[in-house]
Amino acid sequence: MHVPTLAEMTSEGKKPEILFWVGCAGSFDERAKKITKAFVKILQKSGISFAVLGAEERCTGDPAKRAGNEFLFQMQAMANIETMNAYAVTKIVTTCPHCFNTLKNEYPDLGGKYDVVHHTQLINSLLKEERLSISGKHYKGKRITYHDPCYLGRANQVYEAPRDLIKKLDAELVEMKNCKAKGLCCGAGGAQMFKEPEKGNKDINIERTEQAIATQPEIVAAACPFCNTMLSDGIKNKEKEETIEIKDIAELIATAEDL
Repeated sequence: MHVPTLAEMTSEGKKPEILFWVGCAGSFDERAKKITKAFVKILQKSGISFAVLGAEERCTGDPAKRAGNEFLFQMQAMANIETMNAYAVTKIVTTCPHCFNTLKNEYPDLGGKYDVVHHTQLINSLLKEERLSISGKHYKGKRITYHDPCYLGRANQVYEAPRDLIKKLDAELVEMKNCKAKGLCCGAGGAQMFKEPEKGNKDINIERTEQAIATQPEIVAAACPFCNTMLSDGIKNKEKEETIEIKDIAELIATAEDL
């Protein structure tokens, strides 16, 4: 699977249509790498010209900012902005809502002004533009519930793109008790992904998993690598991994296309 870097394309005198921001999870986490690969297959199938930063990509600084280290955030952000501006980047797509929110809403104040889209938005656009087509045969009639990532849903009001994609799979979309504007966090936001939770009556990811299980789904669809991890842990805790799958929207689309 050859994915060109911006450095490679620039050396050939080419400029991609879009920069794919892979993110830390998509680069290093074994589970999230599968999401990255699925999305790359979709991009390649659509014929859209894209590239990654590769070794030049640093963390967006989101975890540092959420944990209260504004200085470290600005160091990481400024380094990324300097790199992207040098390549004259204009449009970015990412599979991580944390990266999406930071690049879209917090980089402009530091001089990084880009058109930033989430991968569910881009896939939906590619389908509408007929640059991509999918078959619903793999998921026809399957019960799928969708978990709204905080930084995609409530923070940026992206609710319909992921749901449109699930409906295009001819699947039965079943909503959880808390969804859309009333969505419930998976428990990983605000840099909580990197620490143990404080003691309480119940972990948030268990509460959210119970809401998902209540819809009696065959698949829980996610659109964030952090949410994927937390929900997968919740399903294992409930010993439901044999009957309920946790899949990113990109994985569902890639499977529907037999990519």
